[in-house]
Amino acid sequence: MEQLPFRQVLETAEKIRTMEVRGAGHIARAAAGALRDYALVLETKSLDEFNFEMKRAAEILLNTRPTAVSLSNATWMVMRYKADDLEDARKSIVSNANRFIEDSQRAVEIIGEIGSHRINDGDMVLTHCNSMAAISVISAAFRTGKDIQVIATESRPRNQGILTIGLLEELGVPTTFIVDSAVRSFMNDVDLVVVGADVVTANGSVVNKIGTAQIALIAHEARTSFMVAAETYKFSPKTILGEPVIIEERSPEEILPNVSRYKNIRVRNPAFDVTPYQYIDLICTEVGAISPVMSYLIIKEKLGWELGK
Repeated sequence: MEQLPFRQVLETAEKIRTMEVRGAGHIARAAAGALRDYALVLETKSLDEFNFEMKRAAEILLNTRPTAVSLSNATWMVMRYKADDLEDARKSIVSNANRFIEDSQRAVEIIGEIGSHRINDGDMVLTHCNSMAAISVISAAFRTGKDIQVIATESRPRNQGILTIGLLEELGVPTTFIVDSAVRSFMNDVDLVVVGADVVTANGSVVNKIGTAQIALIAHEARTSFMVAAETYKFSPKTILGEPVIIEERSPEEILPNVSRYKNIRVRNPAFDVTPYQYIDLICTEVGAISPVMSYLIIKEKLGWELGK
């Protein structure tokens, strides 16, 4: 039987896997917090044993959601340490985790302030899924007194849009809730689309909640601006080397609960899709609003990853 401290790592991993903890930022902070808490209570006799156990915990967390680069970047940032003894290693992990959590929360606030300048008084804003960065942009604009309205999608099959309208309700933002397939019917009324991101690739394409690519295509056809709000730790260094982003496919039961009764039906349930950079007008990060083609520089200069790492 696993020791209690490690069982807590397993519990966090399961919450991420089952989407009890959802959203790229929440996932990243949960993983960082789990590694920090495990490091604080992990009892080992040597530095080598400590390093081995921490790497084991990190691998378990990494394997929960294959698409979310926020998870791998957060884990890499927490586990990036050099230490001569066990206590130095422990302190380094705790410090790294606390810094990541604080910086990621602050990033959402900064993105909100920067992105809000793109919203004009009287605008109708459409958002998809449940992105704290996108909501931060909307709420920052609303707090400045801009008369705005929001259209929020249902975001099936996990219905993350319900979380979004709950937050917008608390803020007092006038919001219309629609099914995903109604986006085209409302796009001519929309002035700006604001969505989050799970992954931003080296060429500026964005992996986000399934349905985002269709919304971007509709916005492009309607000549409606499409903005992505994304913290820099959602940029993927591995895509510099041409490594493709793995698109997670989830259980068929999320779409069709009684799927086993159908003998000739195959259910596909991809959790994400890829929005080509050509359909994205702007990516708003905590280091500024950038063109999608500048994503490579974010990876190289902000994240500090080198080719081959």
